[in-house]
Amino acid sequence: MKYEPTRESVDQHPVPQWFNDAKFGIFIHWGLYSVPGWAYSEKGKSIRDIHEETDEFTGQTYNPYAEWYQNTLRIEGSPTQAFHAETYGKDFPYSGFQEIFEKESQKMDPKAWAELFRKAGAKYVVMVTKHHDGYCLWPSENKNPKQPEYQSKRDLVGELTDAVRAEGMKMGLYYSGILDWTFKKGPMNSAMRWVDHYIASDEYAAYSLAQTEELIHRYHPAVLWNDMGYPAQCDLNALFADYYNTVPEGVISERWTQRSLDGRTLEEYVSELEKKGEVTRTEGESRGDYTCPEYVDITSVPAKKWESCRGIGMAFGYNRNEDPANFMTGKDVIWSLADMVSKNGNLLLNVGPCADGTIQEEQIRPLLETGEWLAVNGDAIYGTTYWTEKQEDVTAEGKKVCYTRKGDVLNAIVLDDAHGKEVTIPGLQIPADAKVTVYGTAGTPEYRMENGGLTVCLPEEMGKTSAYTIRIEGFFKD
Repeated sequence: MKYEPTRESVDQHPVPQWFNDAKFGIFIHWGLYSVPGWAYSEKGKSIRDIHEETDEFTGQTYNPYAEWYQNTLRIEGSPTQAFHAETYGKDFPYSGFQEIFEKESQKMDPKAWAELFRKAGAKYVVMVTKHHDGYCLWPSENKNPKQPEYQSKRDLVGELTDAVRAEGMKMGLYYSGILDWTFKKGPMNSAMRWVDHYIASDEYAAYSLAQTEELIHRYHPAVLWNDMGYPAQCDLNALFADYYNTVPEGVISERWTQRSLDGRTLEEYVSELEKKGEVTRTEGESRGDYTCPEYVDITSVPAKKWESCRGIGMAFGYNRNEDPANFMTGKDVIWSLADMVSKNGNLLLNVGPCADGTIQEEQIRPLLETGEWLAVNGDAIYGTTYWTEKQEDVTAEGKKVCYTRKGDVLNAIVLDDAHGKEVTIPGLQIPADAKVTVYGTAGTPEYRMENGGLTVCLPEEMGKTSAYTIRIEGFFKD
């Protein structure tokens, strides 16, 4: 259908089936911040720990997100500022990283990246084209009015887009719609400064919209992943309609907060937002096709399709200071993916390459381990939906079970990396004519129904695995 530039029309857009089926994608944060590749990290502390110990603005001083390097560098007394002065000199400007990045990024091999992501089992990729620092990873026709040459001469976006599609995956693009630190100079470390960064000038609004449209028409991204918000001067209905008409199978994320003073002073507006507890709220009213929570656990099936995004460590951008204990293992990724898919979610797992395009072994290893698991168990993930009756269980041995459904098949994914000879799922009753198998093994294992639960004898050929899947064909009769 052709979409009109109205809220009523664009809200009719369905989540495309490919996005529902894909389940697993790769996020890429790579830019000037990859040169210093540094953020605060304290052994044994997670992102949640840091947020709980400080308020959301004071906490910016110790921001573990390496991709926020420029903002943290602007905060007096921050660990990032101390690192920068010692490593590069206190007068070395953030923009000075451009020359280094553009030299190092020539070594990046888009085909190698795409091959890695395919081997990881990903079905789509989302690349950051411009983060909050304002640097563009493609030679944009719409130049930054503050820093006209603040963009890559090499079309990194286009090259990776071609490589990803050649590997059979969908390609999506991220754009920081509202935050651009070339237009706003103060650090975002107070309520007043945070909101001020959301109040876009007419000049920036025109620039941001022009670049978004350029990305749509130049690359036809399968995912339009906006971040943080968007200038209030821009008509989102017209933008969404243009995107949907240009990319019929496209999908839009939900981070389009639009803010304007509307005759109020900045102080008055900040006071209003503080009373509502909405100073740092980024999702805005419900726009786009799906929600995208960050570093959170979902305990039930949300009303709307969702995608969880997170880094393999505590940062999205490369952080040489990352505590090794913070990196996810392959088991961590597999367990998270199974849990999210059982609740109608996707996992968008981020990699943060170094400036020269190399990816740490600590990030490669869990990707490949996930791919190996999906090569065996992928049918219980891709193209599935959630079981409406229940999404999870606990075995008699205390291990979590995540359920997915495909047609008449119920998949019971048991999160157990040290399984015994059999497993019992209390309360799971299956039809007498159902067929029980275990992915990655031949034949039908012995199983029995007793005390209202299902007990399956696990085949010896299963070997060691982070999780295994019991496939119950004929479970659903409708």
